[in-house]
Amino acid sequence: MSYKPPLILLVGPTAVGKTELSIRLAEELDGEIVSADSRLFYRDMDIGTAKPSPQDRARVPHHLIDVANPDETWSLAVFQRAAHEAIAAIRQRDKLPFLVGGTGQYIRAVTQDWSPPDVQPDPRLRGVLEKLAEKHDIYWLHEGLRRNDPQAAAKIDPRNQRRTIRALEVIFSTGQPFTAQRGRGASPYRCLTIGLQRPRPELYARVDARIESMFANGFLDEVKRLLGAGYSPDLPTLSAIGYRECVAVLRGRMSLEDAKTQIKRTTRVFVRRQANWFKANDPNIHWFEAGNAGIEQGILALIRKWLNHNHSQNV
Repeated sequence: MSYKPPLILLVGPTAVGKTELSIRLAEELDGEIVSADSRLFYRDMDIGTAKPSPQDRARVPHHLIDVANPDETWSLAVFQRAAHEAIAAIRQRDKLPFLVGGTGQYIRAVTQDWSPPDVQPDPRLRGVLEKLAEKHDIYWLHEGLRRNDPQAAAKIDPRNQRRTIRALEVIFSTGQPFTAQRGRGASPYRCLTIGLQRPRPELYARVDARIESMFANGFLDEVKRLLGAGYSPDLPTLSAIGYRECVAVLRGRMSLEDAKTQIKRTTRVFVRRQANWFKANDPNIHWFEAGNAGIEQGILALIRKWLNHNHSQNV
């Protein structure tokens, strides 16, 4: 059997506690962290994405954070290549790579060696689809995706116009379902997947507290700076959860309290969708209850045992 390098995955929903735990684990195991959170790619978008602080990143090297400007698009294919390169570089330094995040498709693209559709953006077609979304609404467009590719529609939030349009763009450009073009190969890594979970009421309370903290720490000012720098509010990055509501507040279309309520509600929906990627009954995920006493030591013992077994198999 050919050698496959070890890769530790730390997955779980937004606000469950992945950031701090991943740093402590990497400190203990001489590791480096590769972010698989698509919101963290973009510079100057720190507060609204709950990006690890500079102090956190100084404790352990982090990769694929602040790698693009807000008006650049990091596709799944671009991320996949960059993640493989980052993991290879970490291994060359004899460090242990940790892939950390809650964006399921980005995790799977790396660990299951997906082949994302290599279809270049078609501005004309994209413009037509955007106009249709304006004329009807995004739910009408998502229904069109469901008719053409039910599997893709089930994976894409109906409110995510960017992903809905991208899937339709690929379908109309190639004449094939979006999902049929996402090839899957054998994993290039030997993976250990650790999942963090909390009781749903506790998780929702943490989400709410995080959102309040974002605004207390200057979320509106962050969005104001981005708009002042010339970034369009129609960019996919500024249409993300939280940012679009802040734009609405700054434009006088929504009150601050209504914005907070909307962000909390939408984030809870997002948390539930994340659970579709990382299921509690998945036998390949070792689940731990975040916040429990001894969780860090329990996970460290699991990883060390797994690494020793991994090493003995490849000697």
